[in-house]
Amino acid sequence: NKFESLYKVSCMTSHMRSLKYMDMSSNLLSHGADAVQCQWAESLSELDLSSNQLTDAVFACLPVNIRKLNLQNNQIASVPKGMAELKSLEELNLASNRLADLPGCSGFPSLRVLNAELNLILTPSADFFQSCPGLRELQAGHNPFKCSCELQAFIRLERQSGGRLFGWPAAYACEYPAEWRGTRLKDFHLPELACNTTLLLLTALLLTLLLVAVVAFLCISLDVPWYVRMTWQWTQAKRRAWHSRWEEQESVLQFHAFVSYSERDSPWVKNELMPNLEKGEGCVRLCQHERNFVPGKTIVENIIDCIEKSYKSIFVLSPNFVQSEWCHYELYFAHHKLFSENSNSLILILLEPITPHVIPARYHKLKALMAKRTYLEWPKERSKRALFWANLRAAISINLP
Repeated sequence: NKFESLYKVSCMTSHMRSLKYMDMSSNLLSHGADAVQCQWAESLSELDLSSNQLTDAVFACLPVNIRKLNLQNNQIASVPKGMAELKSLEELNLASNRLADLPGCSGFPSLRVLNAELNLILTPSADFFQSCPGLRELQAGHNPFKCSCELQAFIRLERQSGGRLFGWPAAYACEYPAEWRGTRLKDFHLPELACNTTLLLLTALLLTLLLVAVVAFLCISLDVPWYVRMTWQWTQAKRRAWHSRWEEQESVLQFHAFVSYSERDSPWVKNELMPNLEKGEGCVRLCQHERNFVPGKTIVENIIDCIEKSYKSIFVLSPNFVQSEWCHYELYFAHHKLFSENSNSLILILLEPITPHVIPARYHKLKALMAKRTYLEWPKERSKRALFWANLRAAISINLP
């Protein structure tokens, strides 16, 4: 027919004391939110209002004692809380409407069967069954489900519901996103790590701590802090030299070679190296820390100054050398100069044989230098020493101003 006002229909039934079932489907019924209170027959227990033009306001105009209600194929978007108090309602059909979520049972404490098929439900509420403890059957298939982490909670509820989900699994499939379209909800699964924010943060924290621990271990094992500290001191010394005019004036070469050695090898340096190079024809001017370091400067600054003012750097290698911390500093800065100026300024003298396992891990540059560069070996036979000194003088040959 063409009934339009739900309020007028209710008034028509107000004096029908024996009316139990009423079918008003396929009409033009509507009900405004501001309409007056409806007056239904108290005996009415089943009402069919399907295929009309009813909206959410219909829940303010329903029989109080209704047990079975059909609102299929209307324009209902939600069930307003507090608007309906139907304590006797057992079956509710809301199929083919505009519901975005499953309605709770706060106004329907006796609800046993709910049909919410063919709506716009993307992610059903995970606490639906908790709000409807008496529900025996839920029909929620053929909705455009969005397969995401939130939906997994609803899928878990299905496993706990004991078969209360009607049409499972055939009527329940993913619609969004596109890569999951057509997949049945029972086959949809995402890793727990992707859905549990707490677990994800905890895992990320543990991985970060593990990464920090690995980096720290590598830094300690490769002696990275030492190199960082030395590089910092090198740059600081360079910066101070840049701002000092007298440093610039003294930056010209003043020595043929800077000598780096362990204190335990100082007798050889003072009794053999210095007398043979600094005396006689073509004497060599050596920079030696005991006599050429400037008082008042730090040891690192003195090392850098001596290396900068020397044409060559002579390293007297021995097992004592690799055990000396300051020799390591001097080798580091000289090696830095070698690469920064692209010069051939290093001279290695092997005073005593050094086995590879004796060289600490931090001396990987020394190992590389000894493997790639030619070094002079101090001969034990006196007859060969003249050639040694000749080769050493030839390696240092330069005319200083």
